[in-house]
Amino acid sequence: MSEPTVVTDGLVKRFGDFVAVDHVSLKVAGGEIFGFLGPNGAGKSTTIRILCGLLAPTGGRATVSGFDVARDPESVKKNIGYMSQKFSLYDDLTVEENIEFFSGVYGVPRERRAERRDYALRMAGLEEKRESMTRLLAGGWKQRLALGCAILHEPPILFLDEPTSGVDPIARRMFWDLIYQLSAQGHTVFVSTHYMDEAEYCHRLALMYRGKVVALGSPAELKQSAGLATMEEVFVSVIEREEARQ
Repeated sequence: MSEPTVVTDGLVKRFGDFVAVDHVSLKVAGGEIFGFLGPNGAGKSTTIRILCGLLAPTGGRATVSGFDVARDPESVKKNIGYMSQKFSLYDDLTVEENIEFFSGVYGVPRERRAERRDYALRMAGLEEKRESMTRLLAGGWKQRLALGCAILHEPPILFLDEPTSGVDPIARRMFWDLIYQLSAQGHTVFVSTHYMDEAEYCHRLALMYRGKVVALGSPAELKQSAGLATMEEVFVSVIEREEARQ
């Protein structure tokens, strides 16, 4: 792995008296597939939104591609691709029209838009569906289209917030094949999930609970240190341990 491209140091986010992100410190290397695993409300999405420059932190510090998320969020946004939990493209446009629209949104130079469009279609396996209305696509194909649009401007870092939620297991595995391809090309992929099998696909994981990182390491390291066979067992063990501390 290369030098860290995402760094957080004591990152905090409060909403009134509620602490959504509680002193999170991480370093994520270039080309790494880094996973956030945790139940709903653990702070995964809030942390990702801070790292994408969409939310200002309450305390601590974070940099993405060397840009401070609090001081220079616009530079952060130019250097990332982002997929939210909800499908965010336009159902009343065709696949190709969505790609062309987001090429403009992301500032892809006009002379490169055809090249990037063709790459996105090829990468996502959507070449034969380029004229299909987006609303008619199955969930897995919609997610592939969303990923294709997120990388049109060739961002070095991708943030994928529960990108396969509600997608069938086969489509989820195909989507992860695309993530591996992007990682092999040098993209850093930061992905949140609550699926235990997807946790196994990550190079490293942060297990989050009540805003805190309660375990950190590769899937193999986490299983070995806990003396357990599966990530599901590790997850249950960690949550039970944290509950006992409350």
